[in-house]
Amino acid sequence: MDTLTRPTLLHAVLEKRQWLRFEVFQLQLKDAGARAAAHYLKPRLATVDTTKTTFKRWLVGEQAPRGDTATVLEFWLGHSVQELLGPAPMRKVVLARVPHDASLAAVHRVDVRFDSSHLSVNGPLPGAGGVWHLDGLRILDGTSVAVQMYEAEPRGDTVVIGPEDREHLRYFTRARRRALLIAALGARGEDDLYVMDAAHARRQLLMPVDRLPIPGAYRLDELVYALLWAALNVDDSLLADDQALYVEQQRLEAHLAQPRSAAARAAYPDLTEVGAAWLGSYACATYLRRHLGPAEAATLLWSRVQYGGQAAGWLLFAERHQVLQLMQECSAGAEGTAGCVFGIPESAVKNSEPYERLLLLLAMGLMESYGLTVHIHKERAHSDTAEFIIAPQRHAIVADWLSPDAVWHIDSTTTRSEINSLAHAVDHVRSHSITSAGTPHERMRQAADYLGCDWDWLVRRCRELSTYGIGGLLHLRSHLIQTGGIERALSFLGESAAST
Repeated sequence: MDTLTRPTLLHAVLEKRQWLRFEVFQLQLKDAGARAAAHYLKPRLATVDTTKTTFKRWLVGEQAPRGDTATVLEFWLGHSVQELLGPAPMRKVVLARVPHDASLAAVHRVDVRFDSSHLSVNGPLPGAGGVWHLDGLRILDGTSVAVQMYEAEPRGDTVVIGPEDREHLRYFTRARRRALLIAALGARGEDDLYVMDAAHARRQLLMPVDRLPIPGAYRLDELVYALLWAALNVDDSLLADDQALYVEQQRLEAHLAQPRSAAARAAYPDLTEVGAAWLGSYACATYLRRHLGPAEAATLLWSRVQYGGQAAGWLLFAERHQVLQLMQECSAGAEGTAGCVFGIPESAVKNSEPYERLLLLLAMGLMESYGLTVHIHKERAHSDTAEFIIAPQRHAIVADWLSPDAVWHIDSTTTRSEINSLAHAVDHVRSHSITSAGTPHERMRQAADYLGCDWDWLVRRCRELSTYGIGGLLHLRSHLIQTGGIERALSFLGESAAST
């Protein structure tokens, strides 16, 4: 092997970590061998050793480690032998500290806990961090985000990344691509991980401080994962479709000017699933604003949302919030109570993950916060009914944006027989609703019980996140979505302890 004219990556890594002295390297190699032996269940790895002469040859790329020695080095330093013996990059590389074994074990448990997670904190390029793949389910397309893990220590109601990582924090957050920081407490004997958006960290690092605090409320549990999974998926899909959605939005008027309209999903093959859902949501919301006015009786929404990905639209799409505001305004002073019907059969509950069901509860809490009474039925016969809004005794409007075969379906009727048929279905479901309690928070508790969610835990976590805010956790980039719905739902559900 030819001697390199510039330092190897191995030399750069060891120099950065002050392990270039052979005696220091030997101790670190022995410790890494013991950890690798436990990790791979191969006791012989604990006996790996080398001579000073061989070590010097590794440093200059004249000789390559082999066999068990190579296995331990790759496990320890997070790079292949080929990369380690190759030249260090000409650019300045700032290396992060090696995570504690317990922190790496906590990362592995994330993928076990969440079926759509594939988290790797060791990246292919030195100093560049790892990647977190978030699979999409149903209408979500799936995405990936850069991540970097740091050791932290608890301090009050925060965890703190210390001054020894400040240089790499600045290096990692300098790029404007989306990225997340993960703080681990493995070195402190704790299993929890904490997440912060790199953009928020970058703003904090502009201040003359040598530590980066992350709120304890940002602990990576089912609720925080649900918010990250939904928001990052939706945001990235809409960014991918940004130009196409702008063009299609300009073409909608010809469809919306008609009394009824529908668009097949096949007509928009280039849109992501989320992009198609947003376009349908926008078309339906615009149609509703034109056709829904003050009514003598309170309006009722029949939703076809059954899963967390669909609920993400209600939480993030700005037009969905406008629909709720419109229903609230149209029902002001009207007879009865405005409401929303969800058809969620038991099979949908069983086939969805806990974090998906938390998104459903947040969407329901958002609707209750607007004064809409949430009704849940579990009859499969009604689960595929198109989404509509009915003003009893006056008219009904079909505004469906969640059909698997159509981007949107909009229609309006004042025919008494059609209105009565829809009103009968609504009355039947309301009379058999799982959420029959008299107050919003009691209904939310009933919904949580049906969805298999720990209500007391959810209230506590919503209150914690609402208190800190989610600006440091979610940094949305698409102008088509907002976090206001999530913040409102968290605040509403977090108030439940004082309301029940």
